[in-house]
Amino acid sequence: MPKVKLLPGAINEIMASVADKCPLTQSDRYGLMAAVLDDSLSEEERRSVDRLLRSVVKGRVQVA
Repeated sequence: MPKVKLLPGAINEIMASVADKCPLTQSDRYGLMAAVLDDSLSEEERRSVDRLLRSVVKGRVQVA
């Protein structure tokens, strides 16, 4: 399996773009995948990713 590395501040940038009603881009989705696979996320970042994924499942966030 290839090594996936999350960019610093990526979660905050994704959350800010979604808050501005922008759809999730393919690069955002790759960032979320890296976040899910990253064991060094803080609890706050982990909760943010969980909230964002729940919003996608419920249809509140558009996926481009």
